[in-house]
Amino acid sequence: MQPFTPAIERAFHATFLHAPRRGELECLADALVVVAPDGVITAVHRQDSTLARTEAVRLEAAGGLVRLAAKHYVLPGMVDLHVHAPQWPQLGQALDLPLEEWLQKYTFPLESRYADTAFAAQVYESLVANLLANGTTTALYFGTIHLAATQVLADICLRRSQRALIGRVAMDDAQQCPDFYRDSDAAVAERETREFIDYVNALPGGRGLIYPVITPRFIPACTDDLLQRLGRLARESGCHVQTHCSESDWEHQFVLERCGRTDTAALDSFGLLSRRTVLAHGNFVSDGDASLIVERGAGIAHCPLSNVYFSDAVFPLRRLLDAGVHVGLGTDIAGGASASLLENARQAINSSRLLESGVDAQQPRAQRRRPHSRIDAVTAFWLATAGGGIALDLPIGVFAPGYQFDACVIDATAPQGNLQVAGDDSAQTLLQKIIHAATRANISQVWVANRQVV
Repeated sequence: MQPFTPAIERAFHATFLHAPRRGELECLADALVVVAPDGVITAVHRQDSTLARTEAVRLEAAGGLVRLAAKHYVLPGMVDLHVHAPQWPQLGQALDLPLEEWLQKYTFPLESRYADTAFAAQVYESLVANLLANGTTTALYFGTIHLAATQVLADICLRRSQRALIGRVAMDDAQQCPDFYRDSDAAVAERETREFIDYVNALPGGRGLIYPVITPRFIPACTDDLLQRLGRLARESGCHVQTHCSESDWEHQFVLERCGRTDTAALDSFGLLSRRTVLAHGNFVSDGDASLIVERGAGIAHCPLSNVYFSDAVFPLRRLLDAGVHVGLGTDIAGGASASLLENARQAINSSRLLESGVDAQQPRAQRRRPHSRIDAVTAFWLATAGGGIALDLPIGVFAPGYQFDACVIDATAPQGNLQVAGDDSAQTLLQKIIHAATRANISQVWVANRQVV
């Protein structure tokens, strides 16, 4: 691995694209963004001025000026709200199976192997490197039930300077979890979750970069005792919480039958729904669920590529956004067979269009379609950047003073890329081309907290 660029005060002179608000694209052409050594943006000079020129000269003399060539565009680093880190080796495997069969036959046997920390280190090194190369500067990770292996993941993310929120998975229900892969009881799961929180909070240099997350896998895998314990811990610690919610017909119905209420309402009753909660999927959340999510300030990780295989339905993205729910994007590795949030942004657009137009050609147009469901490229871009930051309640995803400088550079001249940019392209056209056509080959640099990591 190449050494990181040292964290010094820097200024970046380039064209920046960001979406500070949903539906609003802002192009900062020929701008100068000044960044403190700790990664916080201190100034954004949107146009040439005496002050901007003075800052550029000062930082160039100190070796801290980064000038990007023509047709190189700076985007906020992308935020992946749902990654199963241990599932990286099974990417693309057996996606024809129903979720509950896929978990039992492939996923749980694979995740049980992470008792071997050497195996964990090998997989997690590869995963983090690949996510960074795809422009993912922040990731919300599920680990496994293994405390040591999940600590390894935190160590790797810190060393590679990826902003990471990581959870040691808790799952203790003997009826839904196999004997070879589950917590022996709720007390063990709670104790090791506490130990992981303490470990992350004590990581030297990890503050503001690595966060511990309370992670009940999902209600079917957890006893009520465990869920109540983790709810109390969430209130006590103030940590982020992540879990699955109403992902598929099977999961949604299972919780209704067991708890007598929806996934969202049940999680709330256990104290697991708060401003720092991210619910993965949420395909079957009702209007009442949405109101509760908004009231608690929680967010949803929309996983459009994974949903094609496991959700049994199209996520009502536009309806939930309009209701005020915080939503960002997730790859759901390995349920989603791509490490690229650009691909998931494209799928989010496609799924919304399919929901609006309908898919059953045997039905009359008026009956098969759901009007006002589509999103555009700007909204998909916002979901992958600022939307994810809002869901996590972190100052990321926007180029503005007080935000972290997490960024990826799109090189429209990359010979192995598919991106074709003309000199007279408008900002809207440029963004559309990037979302629909850019690939990993077009991502030439990645920065996290003012450190070049790719």
